[in-house]
Amino acid sequence: MLGAASLFAFQATISSQSQTAAAVTRAQDPGPRKDDKAAGGPIAGLTGQQNEYFNAGKADFAEAEEVDEGIGPRMNLDSCGGCHAQPAIGGTSPAVNPQVAFANLNGGKDKVPSFLTANGPVREVRFVRNADGSPDGGVHAIFTINGRTGAGSCSVPQPDFETAVKNKNAIFRIPTPTFGLGLVELIPDAAILANQAASAAARNALGIRGRANFAVAGRTISGQTNNNGNDGTIARFGWKAQNKSLLIFAGEAYNVEMGITNDLFMTEREETNACQFSGMPNSITDMDATDPVVSMSSIEKFSAFMRLLAPPTPSTTTPGGAASITNGKALFQSAGCALCHTPSFTTSASRIAALSKQPVNLFSDLLVHDMGVGLADGVSQGSATGREFRTAPLWGLGQRLFFLHDGRASDLVTAIRAHASAGSEANVSVANYLFLSEKQKQDLLNFLRSL
Repeated sequence: MLGAASLFAFQATISSQSQTAAAVTRAQDPGPRKDDKAAGGPIAGLTGQQNEYFNAGKADFAEAEEVDEGIGPRMNLDSCGGCHAQPAIGGTSPAVNPQVAFANLNGGKDKVPSFLTANGPVREVRFVRNADGSPDGGVHAIFTINGRTGAGSCSVPQPDFETAVKNKNAIFRIPTPTFGLGLVELIPDAAILANQAASAAARNALGIRGRANFAVAGRTISGQTNNNGNDGTIARFGWKAQNKSLLIFAGEAYNVEMGITNDLFMTEREETNACQFSGMPNSITDMDATDPVVSMSSIEKFSAFMRLLAPPTPSTTTPGGAASITNGKALFQSAGCALCHTPSFTTSASRIAALSKQPVNLFSDLLVHDMGVGLADGVSQGSATGREFRTAPLWGLGQRLFFLHDGRASDLVTAIRAHASAGSEANVSVANYLFLSEKQKQDLLNFLRSL
């Protein structure tokens, strides 16, 4: 094992050695697995009625919204399913970015900014600073309803993204997969903290810290404050673990990503008079409906879909064969990667039997970690700072196309190396990976793509 201070000297040595290792077969990312293992379906063991909730949520999640349904005036896309599509509905950014075609859909007059490409990841944009230099961090929706069917005289300007990019004031996020999130939601806070404590000595030896995203004010639970507007318990969803529950996750996304007001966010983000068409929240619980499924608001349906969505199914043989995957898993552990990417938790009890006392093989400790200057985005959310990110769950990694919070990498080797930079808690683990033989590296990469 390397000490943290040895990493960059070691990387220089590796670079030098590579000049004389031309005959060695270099380890490479096997690429996304082609099988979908029935991704996008419900978790096993649901009752017939629970399946009705899942199917209603899935249909609403996939539906494209229109102006007369409340979309806009600003938005990033017109559906949840468009962003969460790889390898199936509920996943992450697809191979063809739907945002490019959406710019001019139904008469839209928006420009496609430089950071969006047809074969690049779906992205949202946050500005780091306001014009006066104070912290921003909020989502600046890319598109508008200008010119679109039903938009009438509504006209709002697109933000000046190119200047923001030039000034290094724009940071990006790609969609997080939603597979298995009902299981993640039911991991007890105590289990997250116990896992952190149990591995404290091993973490310290590798320079790994990590902490839960909540802020304590005083010594009692009732005295805790949470900058996410929650209740002082551990938040766990989103790139910075900024949201506590799937309902909050859904409500915020519906309003921020599509501009649709709902039970949790009743007011428009953009209140230009010419762009207000209904004068009331767009999607709320229908208290007069007799069918309980029909009565649910969209965000309740989205939550039900994500809560009941099956986790990814790993492969035991692809890529590279069973022996390679097994060896790669052991190397993943010995390199220290599993100290942050915790292989498994167990859910608490649930009234939904399919979610109760179940394993959650997510490969994440759900803590936020300092990832150094290389991955820093300058945006704080809750107690997570501009250099801290939640340990990204690795289940389903075998079928993803883009990596890291902003989608800058489409290759696992690039993504692993990007974890190392000044101040990163992952420096020693990355160095341990670089110390492996090419055959060992390939086994580890095969293991990751088997997930």
